[in-house]
Amino acid sequence: MKRSFKPGTLLSPVPAVMVSCGEGENKNIITIGWTGIINSDPPITYISVRKSRHSHHIIEETGEFVINLTTEKLAYATDYCGVKSGRDVDKFKELNLTPETGEKVRCPMITQCPVNLECRVMEVKSYPNHDMFIAEIVAVHADDEIIDEKGKIDISLAGLLAYVHGEYYGLKKISIGRFGFSVMKPKTRKRINRQKHEERVSRNREKRKGR
Repeated sequence: MKRSFKPGTLLSPVPAVMVSCGEGENKNIITIGWTGIINSDPPITYISVRKSRHSHHIIEETGEFVINLTTEKLAYATDYCGVKSGRDVDKFKELNLTPETGEKVRCPMITQCPVNLECRVMEVKSYPNHDMFIAEIVAVHADDEIIDEKGKIDISLAGLLAYVHGEYYGLKKISIGRFGFSVMKPKTRKRINRQKHEERVSRNREKRKGR
């Protein structure tokens, strides 16, 4: 039996990302939970920002921002950037976060974040509380530590953070299955499992060498 509740923003989990915007002395970071992918080619994303937030008018004026994926280690910084206003504090300085120059946009990336998505605003949708900034992802950056032997990004190595109805949760590296596993042929599943095993062995070997 189910119980009914009034309509609300209960969709969970959602990404907890730090969005950097502005430049120079006017740079800022805002934590965003309302974000996602709209289109794949070209890659188009969005962030919904409350109209009263300091970052709102910065993004509105510059038409640029960077989505920085966050991790369990960055949970404190992620929460801080969501409750403190850039009108009152320099969040980069306060949290010892390093602004890093991107390739396509003028606003900085956050060095400590494992993945950075440079975004350029295409259009804005206005709603009662928030404005949705729809943007093309014009560049992607990833730390060397999460790039596998084949040169692909292994996002499972990043230790990403999610937001679930007021709480932060770490995304553990335990895969239930990859896309399409429900219809995968046994031979294909066996080959993929063998590849994963070989990659784990290789990573463990490299870790032992680095000790």
